[in-house]
Amino acid sequence: MKDFFTGNKITILLHLLAWAILLGIPLFFIKRWQVGDDFIWFYYINTIISGIIFYTNYILLVPRFFFNSRRYRYFLSAIIFVICFYFVSDISNGLVFKYVPGKENMEEFRRPEERDQEKGAPVGGRMFGRPPFREMHIYSYTFNSLFLVFFSLGLRVLERNSRIEKLQKELEKEKLNSELAFLKNQISPHFFFNTLNNIYSLISINAEDSQKAVLQLSKLMRYLLYDSEHGNTLLSNEIDFMNNYIDLMKLRMSNKIDLKVSFPEKYEDIIIPPLIFISFIENAFKHGISYREKSFIDISMTTEKESIKFRCVNSLVKIREDNESVHSGIGLHNVTKRLNLLFPGRHDIKINKSETEFEVLLQINFA
Repeated sequence: MKDFFTGNKITILLHLLAWAILLGIPLFFIKRWQVGDDFIWFYYINTIISGIIFYTNYILLVPRFFFNSRRYRYFLSAIIFVICFYFVSDISNGLVFKYVPGKENMEEFRRPEERDQEKGAPVGGRMFGRPPFREMHIYSYTFNSLFLVFFSLGLRVLERNSRIEKLQKELEKEKLNSELAFLKNQISPHFFFNTLNNIYSLISINAEDSQKAVLQLSKLMRYLLYDSEHGNTLLSNEIDFMNNYIDLMKLRMSNKIDLKVSFPEKYEDIIIPPLIFISFIENAFKHGISYREKSFIDISMTTEKESIKFRCVNSLVKIREDNESVHSGIGLHNVTKRLNLLFPGRHDIKINKSETEFEVLLQINFA
Protein backbone atom coordinates (compact mmCIF):
# COMPACT_ATOMS: atom_id res chain seq x y z
CA MET A 1 0.00 0.00 0.00
CA LYS A 2 2.87 2.36 0.80
CA ASP A 3 4.40 1.54 -2.58
CA PHE A 4 1.17 2.55 -4.32
CA PHE A 5 0.68 5.88 -2.55
CA THR A 6 4.34 6.88 -2.93
CA GLY A 7 4.48 5.83 -6.58
CA ASN A 8 4.05 7.74 -9.77
CA LYS A 9 1.77 10.76 -9.34
CA ILE A 10 0.44 10.31 -12.86
CA THR A 11 -0.74 6.80 -12.00
CA ILE A 12 -2.58 8.06 -8.92
CA LEU A 13 -4.20 10.86 -10.92
CA LEU A 14 -5.36 8.37 -13.55
CA HIS A 15 -6.98 6.24 -10.83
CA LEU A 16 -8.74 9.30 -9.41
CA LEU A 17 -9.93 10.32 -12.87
CA ALA A 18 -11.32 6.84 -13.52
CA TRP A 19 -13.24 6.94 -10.23
CA ALA A 20 -14.57 10.41 -10.97
CA ILE A 21 -15.97 9.12 -14.27
CA LEU A 22 -17.43 5.94 -12.74
CA LEU A 23 -19.11 7.79 -9.89
CA GLY A 24 -20.32 10.59 -12.12
CA ILE A 25 -22.13 8.41 -14.69
CA PRO A 26 -25.29 7.91 -12.54
CA LEU A 27 -25.73 11.67 -12.24
CA PHE A 28 -25.98 11.85 -16.02
CA PHE A 29 -28.66 9.12 -16.08
CA ILE A 30 -30.61 10.76 -13.28
CA LYS A 31 -30.88 14.07 -15.12
CA ARG A 32 -31.60 12.60 -18.55
CA TRP A 33 -33.80 9.59 -17.94
CA GLN A 34 -34.99 10.13 -14.38
CA VAL A 35 -33.80 6.72 -13.22
CA GLY A 36 -35.18 5.46 -9.93
CA ASP A 37 -33.26 5.52 -6.67
CA ASP A 38 -33.08 1.72 -6.60
CA PHE A 39 -30.95 1.66 -9.72
CA ILE A 40 -28.67 4.42 -8.41
CA TRP A 41 -28.04 2.58 -5.16
CA PHE A 42 -27.60 -0.70 -7.00
CA TYR A 43 -25.00 0.89 -9.30
CA TYR A 44 -23.04 2.60 -6.53
CA ILE A 45 -22.94 -0.47 -4.28
CA ASN A 46 -21.71 -2.76 -7.06
CA THR A 47 -19.19 -0.17 -8.23
CA ILE A 48 -17.79 0.17 -4.71
CA ILE A 49 -17.63 -3.63 -4.34
CA SER A 50 -15.79 -3.83 -7.67
CA GLY A 51 -13.39 -1.16 -6.45
CA ILE A 52 -12.74 -3.08 -3.24
CA ILE A 53 -11.99 -6.26 -5.22
CA PHE A 54 -9.71 -4.39 -7.62
CA TYR A 55 -7.66 -2.49 -5.03
CA THR A 56 -7.45 -5.33 -2.52
CA ASN A 57 -5.95 -7.49 -5.22
CA TYR A 58 -3.89 -4.64 -6.72
CA ILE A 59 -2.46 -3.25 -3.47
CA LEU A 60 -2.41 -6.20 -1.06
CA LEU A 61 -2.71 -9.67 -2.58
CA VAL A 62 -0.45 -9.29 -5.63
CA PRO A 63 2.52 -7.64 -3.86
CA ARG A 64 2.26 -9.84 -0.76
CA PHE A 65 1.78 -13.24 -2.39
CA PHE A 66 2.20 -13.14 -6.18
CA PHE A 67 5.50 -11.20 -6.12
CA ASN A 68 6.92 -13.26 -3.25
CA SER A 69 6.90 -16.62 -5.05
CA ARG A 70 3.80 -17.76 -3.18
CA ARG A 71 1.55 -18.05 -6.18
CA TYR A 72 -0.68 -20.78 -4.77
CA ARG A 73 -1.46 -18.60 -1.75
CA TYR A 74 -2.27 -15.73 -4.06
CA PHE A 75 -4.78 -17.65 -6.18
CA LEU A 76 -6.32 -19.27 -3.08
CA SER A 77 -6.68 -15.89 -1.36
CA ALA A 78 -8.15 -14.29 -4.49
CA ILE A 79 -10.75 -17.04 -4.88
CA ILE A 80 -11.78 -16.88 -1.20
CA PHE A 81 -11.96 -13.09 -1.35
CA VAL A 82 -14.14 -13.11 -4.48
CA ILE A 83 -16.52 -15.72 -2.99
CA CYS A 84 -16.87 -13.76 0.25
CA PHE A 85 -17.73 -10.57 -1.57
CA TYR A 86 -20.33 -12.38 -3.65
CA PHE A 87 -22.39 -12.78 -0.49
CA VAL A 88 -21.77 -9.12 0.36
CA SER A 89 -23.04 -8.17 -3.08
CA ASP A 90 -26.01 -10.56 -2.81
CA ILE A 91 -27.10 -9.17 0.56
CA SER A 92 -26.62 -5.58 -0.64
CA ASN A 93 -28.84 -6.17 -3.67
CA GLY A 94 -31.51 -7.67 -1.44
CA LEU A 95 -31.46 -4.66 0.83
CA VAL A 96 -31.73 -2.28 -2.10
CA PHE A 97 -34.65 -4.03 -3.80
CA LYS A 98 -36.34 -5.02 -0.52
CA TYR A 99 -36.15 -8.74 -1.27
CA VAL A 100 -33.68 -11.58 -1.36
CA PRO A 101 -32.94 -12.10 -5.08
CA GLY A 102 -34.61 -15.31 -6.12
CA LYS A 103 -37.37 -16.66 -8.24
CA GLU A 104 -39.65 -17.28 -5.29
CA ASN A 105 -39.69 -13.59 -4.31
CA MET A 106 -40.16 -12.08 -7.74
CA GLU A 107 -43.85 -12.77 -8.42
CA GLU A 108 -44.91 -9.24 -7.59
CA PHE A 109 -42.28 -7.84 -9.98
CA ARG A 110 -43.25 -9.99 -12.98
CA ARG A 111 -45.76 -9.26 -15.72
CA PRO A 112 -48.74 -11.62 -16.18
CA GLU A 113 -47.52 -12.83 -19.58
CA GLU A 114 -44.17 -13.77 -18.00
CA ARG A 115 -45.96 -15.91 -15.40
CA ASP A 116 -47.83 -17.63 -18.24
CA GLN A 117 -44.56 -18.12 -20.03
CA GLU A 118 -43.16 -19.99 -17.03
CA LYS A 119 -46.14 -22.36 -17.24
CA GLY A 120 -45.35 -23.07 -20.88
CA ALA A 121 -47.87 -20.75 -22.55
CA PRO A 122 -46.51 -19.00 -25.65
CA VAL A 123 -46.46 -15.20 -25.68
CA GLY A 124 -47.05 -13.62 -29.06
CA GLY A 125 -46.49 -16.94 -30.78
CA ARG A 126 -43.06 -17.57 -29.22
CA MET A 127 -41.56 -18.49 -25.86
CA PHE A 128 -40.38 -15.40 -23.98
CA GLY A 129 -39.40 -14.69 -20.40
CA ARG A 130 -37.05 -12.79 -18.13
CA PRO A 131 -33.90 -14.70 -17.13
CA PRO A 132 -33.78 -15.76 -13.46
CA PHE A 133 -32.34 -12.91 -11.37
CA ARG A 134 -30.10 -15.00 -9.09
CA GLU A 135 -28.46 -16.94 -11.92
CA MET A 136 -27.87 -13.75 -13.86
CA HIS A 137 -26.37 -12.14 -10.78
CA ILE A 138 -24.02 -15.11 -10.28
CA TYR A 139 -22.87 -15.03 -13.92
CA SER A 140 -22.47 -11.27 -13.94
CA TYR A 141 -20.61 -11.14 -10.63
CA THR A 142 -18.31 -14.04 -11.57
CA PHE A 143 -17.37 -12.47 -14.90
CA ASN A 144 -16.84 -8.99 -13.46
CA SER A 145 -14.86 -10.13 -10.45
CA LEU A 146 -12.57 -12.43 -12.48
CA PHE A 147 -12.02 -9.63 -14.98
CA LEU A 148 -11.12 -7.23 -12.16
CA VAL A 149 -8.77 -9.74 -10.52
CA PHE A 150 -6.84 -10.55 -13.69
CA PHE A 151 -6.90 -6.95 -14.91
CA SER A 152 -5.46 -5.66 -11.62
CA LEU A 153 -2.92 -8.51 -11.62
CA GLY A 154 -1.80 -7.70 -15.17
CA LEU A 155 -1.66 -3.98 -14.44
CA ARG A 156 0.41 -4.52 -11.31
CA VAL A 157 2.82 -6.87 -13.10
CA LEU A 158 3.28 -4.38 -15.96
CA GLU A 159 3.93 -1.53 -13.52
CA ARG A 160 6.42 -3.62 -11.57
CA ASN A 161 8.26 -4.68 -14.73
CA SER A 162 8.34 -1.06 -15.86
CA ARG A 163 9.86 0.02 -12.53
CA ILE A 164 12.40 -2.79 -12.64
CA GLU A 165 13.37 -1.90 -16.21
CA LYS A 166 13.70 1.77 -15.28
CA LEU A 167 15.81 0.88 -12.23
CA GLN A 168 18.05 -1.39 -14.32
CA LYS A 169 18.59 1.40 -16.84
CA GLU A 170 19.48 3.81 -14.04
CA LEU A 171 21.90 1.27 -12.55
CA GLU A 172 23.46 0.61 -15.96
CA LYS A 173 23.80 4.35 -16.56
CA GLU A 174 25.36 4.85 -13.13
CA LYS A 175 27.71 1.92 -13.73
CA LEU A 176 28.65 3.33 -17.12
CA ASN A 177 29.36 6.79 -15.68
CA SER A 178 31.43 5.29 -12.86
CA GLU A 179 33.41 3.13 -15.23
CA LEU A 180 34.02 6.00 -17.64
CA ALA A 181 35.18 8.21 -14.77
CA PHE A 182 37.50 5.46 -13.58
CA LEU A 183 38.97 4.94 -17.04
CA LYS A 184 39.37 8.68 -17.61
CA ASN A 185 41.10 9.09 -14.24
CA GLN A 186 43.47 6.31 -15.23
CA ILE A 187 44.37 8.05 -18.49
CA SER A 188 45.39 11.34 -16.87
CA PRO A 189 48.06 9.95 -14.45
CA HIS A 190 49.33 7.63 -17.19
CA PHE A 191 49.65 10.53 -19.61
CA PHE A 192 51.26 12.76 -16.97
CA PHE A 193 53.78 10.08 -16.03
CA ASN A 194 54.92 9.59 -19.63
CA THR A 195 55.18 13.34 -20.28
CA LEU A 196 57.29 13.90 -17.16
CA ASN A 197 59.67 11.19 -18.34
CA ASN A 198 60.04 13.01 -21.65
CA ILE A 199 60.79 16.32 -19.92
CA TYR A 200 63.26 14.62 -17.59
CA SER A 201 65.21 13.26 -20.56
CA LEU A 202 65.12 16.71 -22.19
CA ILE A 203 66.59 18.54 -19.19
CA SER A 204 70.02 17.00 -19.66
CA ILE A 205 70.02 17.92 -23.36
CA ASN A 206 68.62 21.47 -23.48
CA ALA A 207 67.63 23.44 -20.38
CA GLU A 208 65.90 26.19 -22.36
CA ASP A 209 63.72 23.70 -24.22
CA SER A 210 62.95 21.91 -21.00
CA GLN A 211 61.59 25.16 -19.55
CA LYS A 212 59.32 25.54 -22.60
CA ALA A 213 58.26 21.94 -22.11
CA VAL A 214 57.22 22.61 -18.50
CA LEU A 215 55.15 25.60 -19.67
CA GLN A 216 53.60 23.48 -22.40
CA LEU A 217 52.87 20.75 -19.88
CA SER A 218 51.06 23.22 -17.62
CA LYS A 219 48.66 24.00 -20.50
CA LEU A 220 48.06 20.33 -21.04
CA MET A 221 47.42 19.67 -17.36
CA ARG A 222 45.00 22.60 -17.21
CA TYR A 223 42.97 20.92 -19.92
CA LEU A 224 43.16 17.55 -18.16
CA LEU A 225 42.24 18.91 -14.73
CA TYR A 226 39.61 21.50 -15.60
CA ASP A 227 38.42 21.71 -19.20
CA SER A 228 37.83 17.98 -19.64
CA GLU A 229 36.17 17.43 -16.27
CA HIS A 230 32.70 18.37 -17.53
CA GLY A 231 32.21 14.99 -19.23
CA ASN A 232 32.32 16.34 -22.79
CA THR A 233 34.32 18.90 -24.70
CA LEU A 234 34.37 20.64 -28.07
CA LEU A 235 36.26 19.08 -30.94
CA SER A 236 38.26 22.32 -31.30
CA ASN A 237 39.49 22.01 -27.70
CA GLU A 238 40.51 18.41 -28.27
CA ILE A 239 42.41 19.34 -31.43
CA ASP A 240 44.20 22.18 -29.60
CA PHE A 241 45.11 19.75 -26.85
CA MET A 242 46.58 17.27 -29.35
CA ASN A 243 48.53 20.06 -31.10
CA ASN A 244 49.96 21.24 -27.77
CA TYR A 245 51.03 17.70 -26.93
CA ILE A 246 52.64 17.24 -30.34
CA ASP A 247 54.51 20.57 -29.95
CA LEU A 248 55.78 19.35 -26.60
CA MET A 249 57.03 16.13 -28.14
CA LYS A 250 58.77 18.00 -30.94
CA LEU A 251 61.19 19.49 -28.44
CA ARG A 252 62.95 16.16 -28.04
CA MET A 253 62.77 14.99 -31.66
CA SER A 254 65.79 14.67 -33.95
CA ASN A 255 66.04 15.25 -37.68
CA LYS A 256 65.80 11.52 -38.28
CA ILE A 257 62.11 11.53 -37.34
CA ASP A 258 59.60 12.32 -40.06
CA LEU A 259 56.49 13.81 -38.46
CA LYS A 260 53.34 14.58 -40.40
CA VAL A 261 50.26 16.05 -38.74
CA SER A 262 47.04 16.85 -40.57
CA PHE A 263 44.06 18.14 -38.62
CA PRO A 264 41.05 19.73 -40.38
CA GLU A 265 41.05 23.52 -40.59
CA LYS A 266 37.31 23.89 -41.20
CA TYR A 267 34.92 21.60 -39.41
CA GLU A 268 31.72 21.51 -37.41
CA ASP A 269 32.69 22.07 -33.78
CA ILE A 270 30.76 19.14 -32.35
CA ILE A 271 30.73 17.93 -28.75
CA ILE A 272 32.79 14.79 -28.10
CA PRO A 273 34.14 12.90 -25.06
CA PRO A 274 37.62 14.15 -24.11
CA LEU A 275 40.90 12.24 -24.39
CA ILE A 276 39.71 9.84 -27.09
CA PHE A 277 42.60 10.27 -29.55
CA ILE A 278 45.52 11.29 -27.35
CA SER A 279 46.37 7.75 -26.24
CA PHE A 280 47.07 6.70 -29.84
CA ILE A 281 49.31 9.73 -30.37
CA GLU A 282 51.07 9.16 -27.06
CA ASN A 283 51.82 5.54 -27.94
CA ALA A 284 53.15 6.61 -31.33
CA PHE A 285 55.64 9.06 -29.77
CA LYS A 286 56.65 6.79 -26.95
CA HIS A 287 57.20 3.61 -28.91
CA GLY A 288 57.49 4.62 -32.57
CA ILE A 289 60.49 6.96 -32.75
CA SER A 290 64.21 6.33 -32.67
CA TYR A 291 67.15 8.71 -32.27
CA ARG A 292 69.59 6.40 -34.03
CA GLU A 293 67.67 5.37 -37.13
CA LYS A 294 65.01 6.83 -39.37
CA SER A 295 61.46 6.66 -38.03
CA PHE A 296 58.18 8.35 -38.77
CA ILE A 297 54.79 9.31 -37.34
CA ASP A 298 51.80 10.18 -39.50
CA ILE A 299 48.73 11.60 -37.73
CA SER A 300 45.61 12.68 -39.62
CA MET A 301 41.97 13.44 -38.96
CA THR A 302 39.03 14.12 -41.26
CA THR A 303 35.56 15.18 -40.22
CA GLU A 304 32.19 14.94 -41.83
CA LYS A 305 28.80 16.10 -40.62
CA GLU A 306 28.10 13.01 -38.54
CA SER A 307 31.44 11.20 -38.26
CA ILE A 308 35.14 11.57 -37.46
CA LYS A 309 37.90 9.53 -39.05
CA PHE A 310 41.24 9.35 -37.25
CA ARG A 311 44.44 7.67 -38.42
CA CYS A 312 47.75 7.29 -36.64
CA VAL A 313 50.65 5.39 -38.19
CA ASN A 314 54.14 5.09 -36.77
CA SER A 315 57.24 3.08 -37.43
CA LEU A 316 58.07 0.17 -35.17
CA VAL A 317 61.36 0.58 -33.37
CA LYS A 318 63.32 -2.46 -32.31
CA ILE A 319 62.85 -2.76 -28.57
CA ARG A 320 63.49 -5.32 -25.92
CA GLU A 321 61.33 -8.40 -26.06
CA ASP A 322 59.74 -7.70 -22.69
CA ASN A 323 58.34 -4.43 -24.06
CA GLU A 324 56.88 -5.80 -27.31
CA SER A 325 53.34 -5.67 -25.94
CA VAL A 326 53.59 -1.97 -25.14
CA HIS A 327 50.98 -0.95 -27.72
CA SER A 328 48.38 -2.80 -25.68
CA GLY A 329 49.27 -0.77 -22.57
CA ILE A 330 47.03 1.10 -20.18
CA GLY A 331 46.28 4.07 -22.43
CA LEU A 332 45.40 2.08 -25.54
CA HIS A 333 43.40 -0.48 -23.59
CA ASN A 334 41.45 2.20 -21.75
CA VAL A 335 40.54 4.22 -24.80
CA THR A 336 39.33 1.07 -26.57
CA LYS A 337 37.16 0.22 -23.58
CA ARG A 338 35.83 3.79 -23.41
CA LEU A 339 34.86 3.63 -27.08
CA ASN A 340 32.89 0.45 -26.44
CA LEU A 341 31.04 2.14 -23.59
CA LEU A 342 30.48 5.52 -25.24
CA PHE A 343 29.74 4.46 -28.80
CA PRO A 344 28.41 0.89 -28.77
CA GLY A 345 27.77 -0.15 -32.36
CA ARG A 346 28.68 3.36 -33.59
CA HIS A 347 32.42 3.14 -33.96
CA ASP A 348 34.92 1.06 -35.88
CA ILE A 349 38.50 0.66 -34.71
CA LYS A 350 41.17 -1.30 -36.55
CA ILE A 351 44.69 -1.89 -35.32
CA ASN A 352 47.13 -3.16 -37.94
CA LYS A 353 50.60 -4.25 -36.96
CA SER A 354 53.41 -5.40 -39.23
CA GLU A 355 57.13 -5.83 -38.73
CA THR A 356 57.78 -2.18 -39.54
CA GLU A 357 54.55 -0.28 -38.87
CA PHE A 358 51.82 0.12 -36.32
CA GLU A 359 48.55 1.64 -37.57
CA VAL A 360 45.36 2.70 -35.80
CA LEU A 361 42.23 3.49 -37.83
CA LEU A 362 39.25 4.86 -35.94
CA GLN A 363 35.89 6.02 -37.20
CA ILE A 364 33.20 7.36 -34.86
CA ASN A 365 29.65 7.83 -36.07
CA PHE A 366 27.51 10.28 -34.10
CA ALA A 367 24.19 9.64 -35.88
